[in-house]
Amino acid sequence: MRVAFLMAPEGVEEVELTEPWRAVRDAGGEPVLISTERGRVQAFRHLDRAGTYPVDALVAGSTAEDYDALVLPGGVANPDALRTDEQAVAFVRHFFGLGRPVAAICHAPWTLVEADVVRGRTLTSWPSLRTDIRNAGGRWEDQPSVVCHAAPGALITSRKPADLEAFCEAFLHEFEAQRPGRLAA
Repeated sequence: MRVAFLMAPEGVEEVELTEPWRAVRDAGGEPVLISTERGRVQAFRHLDRAGTYPVDALVAGSTAEDYDALVLPGGVANPDALRTDEQAVAFVRHFFGLGRPVAAICHAPWTLVEADVVRGRTLTSWPSLRTDIRNAGGRWEDQPSVVCHAAPGALITSRKPADLEAFCEAFLHEFEAQRPGRLAA
């Protein structure tokens, strides 16, 4: 299972990157950090600088066909920057077009709103995105983790770092269930 982790050069909430990354790796998957710029991604712990993480691939040279699933970590600045990058938005939209599963936590659904992929779907997020999601045609729920199968693929969302255990469990289950080439049980 090869999983793309898409983020901007800075502003990702560190734990929303590191915990899902560890979950994918511990499940035998291959996490790949994709960004809009070369180098390293600067993570944050809320408003304080945290660690940096090496970029494995640029969104400009990446395609959704190369991955089994997509994870969008949050942080306020990270998805705000991604939603203004046309290539990042197109990359996200392409996963939905292929029916590949996508997981997003906290503020990351802002990128989903920009990609116009929340219409008719049920999801959760950090509470301040509720109106944005509803205005984009989505249904917002205040739950630790929401899995939506409104179309091919799955959308797995979560509200905040305190929900990471439920988030990781849900997306790992969905990623494995929808892995291309997997035999039905």
